Amino acid sequence: MRRQEVLKLLGVLPLLALRPRPAAAMGGTLPALDQLAPDFDLESAGQTGALGQRLQRDDFRGSWLVLYFYPRDFTSGCTLEARGFQRDLSLYKAANGAVVGVSADGSDKHASFCTSEGLDFPLLSDPGGAVSKLYGSWIPPFSQRHTFVIDPDGVLRARFVGVNPSIHSQEVLSTLKELQV
Repeated sequence: MRRQEVLKLLGVLPLLALRPRPAAAMGGTLPALDQLAPDFDLESAGQTGALGQRLQRDDFRGSWLVLYFYPRDFTSGCTLEARGFQRDLSLYKAANGAVVGVSADGSDKHASFCTSEGLDFPLLSDPGGAVSKLYGSWIPPFSQRHTFVIDPDGVLRARFVGVNPSIHSQEVLSTLKELQV
């Protein structure tokens, strides 16, 4: 007899199904939905290359936050993903949303990437992966391509793993609008 059949006969299987399990993805354990999103405090580059400002989760209180993790600046997939968010940035702003990218690259490289691609949203530098680890998005030495939607109260409402960079911004925008209904 298989293990599931034995557990079902004993009446244990339904209890196991009710027990919440942490969600895992390549990169670690993902933070739980409908809970306060992990905090962060990272150096920013963005808005066409501005350097040095530090951003925290609570800086975005009162608006929706799309926090996306990606491996490296100037790579084809990461560039495609960033261009999608930039293309749709006015739609995010119209929906009371902000977009912020996170990778292990340094602030100088982020500033160069923002300038090169005309990005008007901040990129945060997470060189040791501390914040990426909190979001289950770290396989040294890179952040993994994961995205999180955080509500105006700082609560995690949606997450994306297995991201397709070419359509990702539109997927996230659609989810953001659904969450706001």
